[in-house]
Amino acid sequence: MTTRILALALPALLLASCGGDNKGAGNTTTAASAPVAGKAAPAGKSWTETVTKTADYGYRMGNPDAPIKLVEYGSRACPFCAQFEAEGFPLLKAQYIASGKVSYEFRDYPIHGALDIAPILLGHCVDESAFFPLLEAMMANQQTLLAKEQEVGQKIQAMQGASPQTIATTFAQDLGYLDFVKQRGVPDAKARACLADSAQLDALTKATAKANADHNVQSTPTFLINNEPVELQPTGAAWPQLEQALKRAGG
Repeated sequence: MTTRILALALPALLLASCGGDNKGAGNTTTAASAPVAGKAAPAGKSWTETVTKTADYGYRMGNPDAPIKLVEYGSRACPFCAQFEAEGFPLLKAQYIASGKVSYEFRDYPIHGALDIAPILLGHCVDESAFFPLLEAMMANQQTLLAKEQEVGQKIQAMQGASPQTIATTFAQDLGYLDFVKQRGVPDAKARACLADSAQLDALTKATAKANADHNVQSTPTFLINNEPVELQPTGAAWPQLEQALKRAGG
């Protein structure tokens, strides 16, 4: 399945499923829950600095026992995910995660196939404390990093029979992701080892299959609140809609 995911590199299709209609469980029509209680972080710590790797190929920020558990399936190459990162994530951290009411887990989802694999593998090449800063940096610099997307995509199409690791490394080198993470403290040898890590590719493949089976993920960003999908309308920005769903959940 890894090879099948990585083969989806046709430039004309790379953004086809990013920011599409998110038809979920209809949180906007369910009865509002009573407000939940917050919880202070342990002495000397903050919930926004409490990050844990999860069993679903994700990283969770915040109170692990938060009554409201928010999950995002996102793509580092999706402009709608980058928009949420810029407009919504700072408010989510300050107003909801910091209080201990909400935890937030980001799960990489390769909606664009091969294009997503290199930044995902490099994004998982750092320790827990660096995961979200690197994710934020990739989102903030997304347009620059994807400036040569069409050109590199054509090069990849000509690489018949290349291994998934070779394809990922080519994307990382030619788009600039390799230099990007090196500038942020990841040694070249470590970055290349992460791009060649078959175990990480297998883990991503299994997580993607599980996301499809459990939640029928069809677009990014896709959000879950307490394991129930949030319905987002494609005509508006994600954060105002998501915030309403969080408030209805008691946030």
